[in-house]
Formats: sequence, structure tokens, C-alpha cells
Amino acid sequence: MPDATPAPAAPLAGIPLAERLRPKTLDDVIGQRHLLGPGMPLRVAFDAGRLHSMILWGPPGVGKTTLARLMAGAFDAQFIAISAVLGGVKEIREAVERAQVAAAQGRRTVVFVDEVHRFNKSQQDAFLPHVEAGLFTFIGATTENPSFEVNSALLSRATVQVLKSLDAAELGQLIARGAAELGVPEPTPAAAQRLIGYADGDARRLLNAFDTSASLAQGAQIDEPLLERALGEQLRRYDKGGDQFYDVISALHKCVRGSNPDGALYWFARMLDGGVDARYISRRLIRMASEDIGLADPRALRMTLDAAEAYERLGSPEGELALAQAVVYLAVAAKSNAVYKAFNEVRAFIKQDTSRAVPVHLRNAPTKLMKELGYGRAYRYAHDEPNAYAAGEQYLPDGLEDQRWYEPVPRGLELRIADKLAELRRLDDEAAGAG
Repeated sequence: MPDATPAPAAPLAGIPLAERLRPKTLDDVIGQRHLLGPGMPLRVAFDAGRLHSMILWGPPGVGKTTLARLMAGAFDAQFIAISAVLGGVKEIREAVERAQVAAAQGRRTVVFVDEVHRFNKSQQDAFLPHVEAGLFTFIGATTENPSFEVNSALLSRATVQVLKSLDAAELGQLIARGAAELGVPEPTPAAAQRLIGYADGDARRLLNAFDTSASLAQGAQIDEPLLERALGEQLRRYDKGGDQFYDVISALHKCVRGSNPDGALYWFARMLDGGVDARYISRRLIRMASEDIGLADPRALRMTLDAAEAYERLGSPEGELALAQAVVYLAVAAKSNAVYKAFNEVRAFIKQDTSRAVPVHLRNAPTKLMKELGYGRAYRYAHDEPNAYAAGEQYLPDGLEDQRWYEPVPRGLELRIADKLAELRRLDDEAAGAG
């Protein structure tokens, strides 16, 4: 909902550490150097005094709200914040009215919409005429891909700036800054690494965890045992982005590939227990369905897509069972990497090969000139041929007529695919002999 008048200042001790450390200037911002470094897009906009509408896209805790506030402050603009989770057309209308009042007083306005992807099409459209008229600068924040979640009309009127998760070094700077703010020692190196892994690139998550741990430490240095007491089950058992994180993912993938459902379930549960986002796991399962099962059992891909959708609808913990079902199905399904291998081989071949011409009979002929040049001539329409197969037809460029990349494995549905291809190749050989 739109910000009202600022609340009275709270005692410093009652303000969360993440809020106390919220940057006051661009130079205070940790991370996002690809946007804020010298000569980078947002730095140039700040320095040149050019305030423009934009979508800030990035994961939680990377500074989207902070950047929007800094922009409003840098240009002495009125800042109006709307939460798309809680607000609606009423809040949009109120923001427009406040912007009109400010404009009459010669002051600019920044309207910041958090979680803008939660607004429906009509709510997003409500901003368009005012953005076009220049009544206010629109800044939307989203954790979802704006190409899919933000209306194209609104997207065309705003630049998209991609914010990145903070890396380990940047999170380390935040720990040092937090320790200085609280007047406590920095954590031990091992505890700091655990905190950084737990934060998973999220500055707010890191500072909240550090604040909680520092309260429990009561001035003593934070070590790993104290960190575990402070955060309990929240603390991840391995660091996202670290070697152990990727080792566990690798173990899950190899259990699926090795057709071991018990091992696959174990590592799947370990990932969930370690705090891995179930959506990330679902993406990996979809990949496994194509890479390791493929056409040996095409139902596997549909199973993983359905499981991902079920998780999106149910969330945790209910939706996790659908993912577990997909994990077991992938593990016991027939395996084939034939499409995976063929695709990689074709891509590698094309990368080093010349740009071969499309055979004339396969070319499209939408104009009279193209028809006169022979485009599409002698093309055989497969549906008009016996068994809907034009035996002997050439589909690859000249010089590649006999090239084969896809070779089915003798498992699952690919057994039948192999039989069909063998029969089609027999018909091709007969046609070649007759020709």
C-alpha cells in the first residue's frame, strides 16, 4: 500500500540490523557493480540526473527496494511504495492523486511497486497512461522473469535492470559492516563461511541471521556451535554454491541415471533438508528427464513438468511429495541419452561446418519469382505417399545425405523407434536401387 507519512523514529536497538545498514548513498551499496560501477547504466543515470522508468529483476535481498529509494532521494522525488501483494487499483489511484499534487508543486514522484508480477494485466495497465504522460517514474521490483510476468506494454516503457545475488566476498563485507554497527567481534572464519552459505546471496537474510546470533552471543565472538544454537534447523547443512552443494546435486543426478530410486530419494531429501529451493530441484529433474531418459520413456518429461506444476500450486511441504514421485519415476524409467548425444553432436558439427544451402526442393516458394527459380519444385508431400513416407527423399543438405546422428538405444520406447527407423531406411535403400 502507498507509504503514509514517515513513522516516528524508533529506538535504534529496536530497528533490525538490515534496516540500520540500508545504504544512504550509492557508494554505500555492496554488490551490483555491473549496474553501479563507473560508466555502468544506473550510475550514469544517477550522475546525469536522468530518472527513467525501469523494472528491477533479481532474487530476494539484493537491494531492489534500496535502489528505488536511493533514486527518489537523489532526485528529491516523492517516493510512493505499493505492495502488489497487498495493494490493488485503490492504491494505484491514490498514488496517481498524490503524484498529481506533487507535480502541481513542481516535484517529481517515483512510484515503486514491489512484487509487480503479482498485479494482474488490468492493474499493470493502470500505470501506462501516467507513465507515458510523465506524471511519475515507475519502478517495479520482481523476482520473476519480467518477460513472462510483466505486460509487454508496460515492459516496453521501462528498461529492465538485472540484479545479481551477492557473492561470498560481498557478503563478507556485510558481515564486517554489521559487526561494526553492533559493536561486536566479527564471527570466526568458519562461522562466517556458514553464515555466507546460509544467506545464499541474500543480504537481508545474512544480516537477520547475524543480528540473531549476535544477540545470543551477548558480546562474545560468534562461532559455529553458537551459530547452530541461534539458527537451529534454519542453518543449512551445506553451502549453496559450495562444493558440497554441487556434490549432492551430482549424487542425485547419478542415482537417477543409475536407476537407484532409494539413493535418488535420499539425496533429494538431503537437498530439501539442506534448504535448497524445491523449484531449483524441479528444474534439475526436468533436465534429467531429457538428458538421461529421453525417448526411452517420453512420459518422464511430462511427469516432471506435472510435478513442478503441482509444487507451484501446493508449495512446501505438500508439493514436495509430487517431486518425490517424479524422482522415483525418473530413477526406474528406461534410460537413453541418444537424443542428448545426437543434439550435442549436431551442434558441434554445425559450429565447425560451413553454412550449407537448403536443398531447392525443400525451400519455401511464397512468390512467383521463387517458383520460377524452382523453389519447392519436386518436393514430395509425405502424406500423399504410401504409408505417409516419401522413400528416398533428401532432407539434409548436399554432401550430408547419409549422415546419421540419432541412434536409438535398445531400451524402452526407443526399441520401437529403432525398428521403425530401420524399416524406413530399408524403404530408402529400395528407392535408391529403383532410382
